[in-house]
Amino acid sequence: MSIGVNRPDGWPQVTTVGYLNDGLNLYFVSGRDSQKLANVQADDRVSVSIHCDTELGGAVGVSMAARANEVTDAGEVERLNQLMFKRWPAVSVYCPATSSVVLIHVKPELICAIAASGGRSRTECFSLGNSAERGEQRSAKTGRKARLS
Repeated sequence: MSIGVNRPDGWPQVTTVGYLNDGLNLYFVSGRDSQKLANVQADDRVSVSIHCDTELGGAVGVSMAARANEVTDAGEVERLNQLMFKRWPAVSVYCPATSSVVLIHVKPELICAIAASGGRSRTECFSLGNSAERGEQRSAKTGRKARLS
């Protein structure tokens, strides 16, 4: 996953991070002294992109406008560790209990699904807002409801 944050000088900063999803919620670990965390703490608006290549030579992915915040609840960190163990048993821990790293939660507000094939791309965007908690999403283009989980 690539995440773009806003630097204090106005320039964007984009980095690639490993992530865990829990439904539409995304989580990643960052160093406590990182520029990325300082930028998120100053401005929680972030952009995210996730993509993969298809067997037919095309690509599919999503681009998101989201809000990012540090996870400080120890119970939530433990729940995410258990989710990580369940999905990838060979991974030791998602967020070690040290003060040098933080777990960051990314909550999408706008998701654009993108498909590219044969030199052409197609995009469909869904505005989530607070409706993400209720499982409702509406297409920004057509206004129809969709399920993205």
